[in-house]
Amino acid sequence: MDTDTIILQLITHIREIVNVHESDIDFITSKLEIVQLKKKDFLLREGQVSRHMRFIAQGSLFAYHTDEKGKENITQLGIENWWVNDLYSYLSELPSRMFIRSNEDTTIIQISKNNLELLYKEVPTISEFWRLKMQNAYVTLQERTFEHSRVDAYTKYRTFVSTYRNIEQRFPQYMIASYLGITVEYLSYLRKKHLSDVS
Repeated sequence: MDTDTIILQLITHIREIVNVHESDIDFITSKLEIVQLKKKDFLLREGQVSRHMRFIAQGSLFAYHTDEKGKENITQLGIENWWVNDLYSYLSELPSRMFIRSNEDTTIIQISKNNLELLYKEVPTISEFWRLKMQNAYVTLQERTFEHSRVDAYTKYRTFVSTYRNIEQRFPQYMIASYLGITVEYLSYLRKKHLSDVS
């Protein structure tokens, strides 16, 4: 994709939520940076401070942390038109406790915290956009926390595939299993059960 198409994709995404005036587009665009990642490249490493908001224009990313045994635990998955970040690190300005890595060749649009603060002042609709995005992120986190402790694995899987219809085919099974907190073998069983139930 060329730069203009990539930027238009983000502007279209923003306009789905708030009304951005045409006169503000150039100013917004001037604050954006496009980053190209090859498959398995790191966007963020544990210990780094996250200083950007990041929009996936093309490709996919996953975020994970490692436990005391060195096992990777997937906490986020992301595809086109999603935002992926360590919000804890971004908001607190403390070192990240996770890694963010590309699952495919990926194109990111990112904006630094300083530039975003400038946009908040100069383009108030961007402030409104992020207020709404943060609210949605909080609701999603609450729902996931609730599901994790109170819902059985099959219900978690069904919710996952119905909510994120285009994502399961984009990531290897071990990542989906880790995200759901189950083994790969159990994920395979749940997939077969689900296919049987909907057929």
